[in-house]
Amino acid sequence: MRNILVTGGAGFIGSNFVHYLLRRHPRCHVVAYDKLTYAGNLDNLDDVADDPRYTFVWGDICDEENVDHVMRAYRIDTIANFAAETHVDRSFMEPGSFVRTDTYGTYVLLEAARKYHIERYHQVSTDEVYGDVLKGSAGEEHPPKPRNPHSASKAGADLMCLAYHASYDVPVTITRCTNNIGPYQYPEKAVPLFITNAIDNQPLPVSGDGTHVRDYQYVLDHCEAVDVVLTKGGPGEVYNVGTGTDTRNVDMARTILRLLGKPESLIRAVAERPGNDRHCIVDISKISALGWRNRHTAEEALERTVRWYLENEWWWRKIKSGAFRAYYEKQYANRLSHLSNLQ
Repeated sequence: MRNILVTGGAGFIGSNFVHYLLRRHPRCHVVAYDKLTYAGNLDNLDDVADDPRYTFVWGDICDEENVDHVMRAYRIDTIANFAAETHVDRSFMEPGSFVRTDTYGTYVLLEAARKYHIERYHQVSTDEVYGDVLKGSAGEEHPPKPRNPHSASKAGADLMCLAYHASYDVPVTITRCTNNIGPYQYPEKAVPLFITNAIDNQPLPVSGDGTHVRDYQYVLDHCEAVDVVLTKGGPGEVYNVGTGTDTRNVDMARTILRLLGKPESLIRAVAERPGNDRHCIVDISKISALGWRNRHTAEEALERTVRWYLENEWWWRKIKSGAFRAYYEKQYANRLSHLSNLQ
């Protein structure tokens, strides 16, 4: 792993992985490749811009010619694919972009991996491919049952990866992560949205009755897990990544308000969205067998995330005052007009 291509490298998890690699692998040259859509932000990489071991390349993973050029120009031996359309709510508005980026884009990268015989191709996936798992936890053998366009496009990408390993012996690995939180997360996602709304004494729109369960993991724990799988994981294998613990959405909101010293009256119930999984906790014993452990509990992850958004208003205020405002109004206009207290 001398020359690693991190696709989606200016996004939330991708940029944290770039920082992680530059800290942990001093002999590694990192090429961050990103289309810089609404969620890709070069501010996320500003503090490493002058590092000689880092290069940024603008590009779309669906652009076969540009991907091929980058593979040759930087002698890429490893690909970590973080590039994706990720927000479930947006997938209802424009499902075609999710299929194009998440599934077709993965195909383009796999073709490049096959052509250049790279050492490892790693696919960053999501626990949402499992759908609702109402009892127990989902192991890697659990069949995919996606319930919305986002999770379906990611499941398709996973299957393409496994097919390329079986058909062409491409050395793929896959991680399916739970809900990551931490620095640089675009505020359309629940945790940064709730934090930034609470700072400004705005309502926290909790879907339905607030009892939907999620596993909140600190993003740098996920980055370390990807590194462990890249170096120790078996080709053709899938690894779940999470904390293995569950948190109700309403309890997550209450924790954020407590950490910020804000009243619980800011919590509001809004109409349930379609295809919203009620419960999915993943079994992490397989990746634990590789020697990986979480360094943060869900509570600690929330504490660190709240602190980061408090200390970095320069980063998120310009986002929320720009194009995000139109999206927020489109997404929540009707739902917010029927707010009710969720106590």
